[in-house]
Amino acid sequence: MKRIILVMLSAMFFFGISACAERNTNKTETVNVYDENRQEVKGVVSEEAAPTGNTGAGHEFSDVNGDEWFADNVLRMADEGILRGYSDGSFKPYNTITYAEFCTVIRRMAVGNSETSQYGHWAKSNMEYALSKSWYDYDEINETVYDNPIPRYMAVKILALGMNIPQTENDEGVYWRYMNEIRDFNSINGRYAYLVVRAYNDGIFTGDETGNFNPDSSLTRAEACAIISRAAGMSNTENNVPQTIPEEPQAVVKNPEAVHSGGVSEHGALKVVGTRLCGSNGEAVQLRGMSSHGLQWFEQYTSRGAIACTAGYGANLFRVAMYTAENGYISQPGEIKKKLINAVNNAVSEDMYVIIDWHILSDSNPMMYVNEAKEFFNEISLLYADCPNVIYEICNEPNGGASWERDIKPYAETVIPVIRANSPDSVILVGSGTWSQDFDKCADDPLDFDNIMYTCHFYAGTHGQWLRDRIDYALSKGAPIFVSEWGTSAADGNGGVFLNESSEWLRFLNDRGISWANWSLCDKNETSAALLPGTSANGWGDESLSESGKFVFGNFK
Repeated sequence: MKRIILVMLSAMFFFGISACAERNTNKTETVNVYDENRQEVKGVVSEEAAPTGNTGAGHEFSDVNGDEWFADNVLRMADEGILRGYSDGSFKPYNTITYAEFCTVIRRMAVGNSETSQYGHWAKSNMEYALSKSWYDYDEINETVYDNPIPRYMAVKILALGMNIPQTENDEGVYWRYMNEIRDFNSINGRYAYLVVRAYNDGIFTGDETGNFNPDSSLTRAEACAIISRAAGMSNTENNVPQTIPEEPQAVVKNPEAVHSGGVSEHGALKVVGTRLCGSNGEAVQLRGMSSHGLQWFEQYTSRGAIACTAGYGANLFRVAMYTAENGYISQPGEIKKKLINAVNNAVSEDMYVIIDWHILSDSNPMMYVNEAKEFFNEISLLYADCPNVIYEICNEPNGGASWERDIKPYAETVIPVIRANSPDSVILVGSGTWSQDFDKCADDPLDFDNIMYTCHFYAGTHGQWLRDRIDYALSKGAPIFVSEWGTSAADGNGGVFLNESSEWLRFLNDRGISWANWSLCDKNETSAALLPGTSANGWGDESLSESGKFVFGNFK
């Protein structure tokens, strides 16, 4: 009986159930509204602000008179079926909006409908839908906070990703402009800063009267309607669902002004000669650079500015970590693939070699998604068939009992021909069992393809001389080794920084000319992250490097 009552109430309420939300009448936020000709008019969102125009709508709420600043947006959204009133006929514009309510409305805006869950929280289906679309990540929201007020930084993320807001933050000068204009920019976590810049540049947010964004503050229902209406262009249009036309992905041509020592302009297309990576003229090449973190979490640090800054320190390699599981490519192939292509193109533009990493981890056995891998590598190798920058890493870290003989080698023998059909001479990296530490098995039973290298992954606080000895064994058997991921921390990404052990590892790799990519270029709160929390995604100086970042960036040259 309780479940039936809950469903009935949630169907009648505005965004969901929030009758106990606190009244918030003192909050103000400068916003942009538009007149009938879509001309921008500056206004202030507050209880006393001027109206935006005639309501013109037939829907009525007992607490929306038609002359409030928010009335036009609220009534139009209600007529479109986006908003729903309370059982007492009210709208409660000054109540705070919760995570559940906000996600529910964004879902209605994005796909035209929402669901009321019959079991558990009333908005569970809508929240799970938002998670499946990567509007938020699994570590950001859980069911215990569904009814809490949503902070502004999270509202920006869900709105920007859920409504496909134009990605203008990487346009020339945009990021730096808002770094200076937003007074509290340094208080915005770097995980969200690029999305805040996007929202500001697209006219969705302009901050409060003092120039602050207030990332941790809540939104009222009226404020939420204002930003959602502007994002959808609803202020003077009858179409409430934004229409987007997907663009065909295109491989980028290198920027002729971006020429770096040790880059593609110097060495050209790579090849494997014996156990060494070599340039197009046969010269030995050692690549040194950074790996991104997961694209679904830290896409901002694969921007053109971030990669250009990394190259400016001397890196000639960038690895794009495309998680397959963990709400990555398998869950949302179109969106993640688009992020990957943007990242690859940014690296190519900076004259860097770039690894396209099929980043298996929790999925452990590469055979689990072998068909998806074939489809992906066919498409991506066709796109970059003539691009000398691209290196393919076909299985990041097999683990959980996946063996070379039974699982990984057959997988490689299935996927490599798919790449070779489009890109006959590209370098391909192949992982091994136990998180790419069983490459001695590869040396004993190698693949029968040219231009193949086997990956070694290590973390300086966990892996020591025994793994270096294993590398020497593989080399003695003629197996080329490429360290496509290593960290200055322990294997869990924390602990340390282990500078002495890291120095020993780099001496070893440099003596043997083994290429490497460090984990990872992001501002995550873990030891292995190269950047301090809140670092701009469009460039930085030494002061923004973590202890690990300072060590690694100092060893690119």
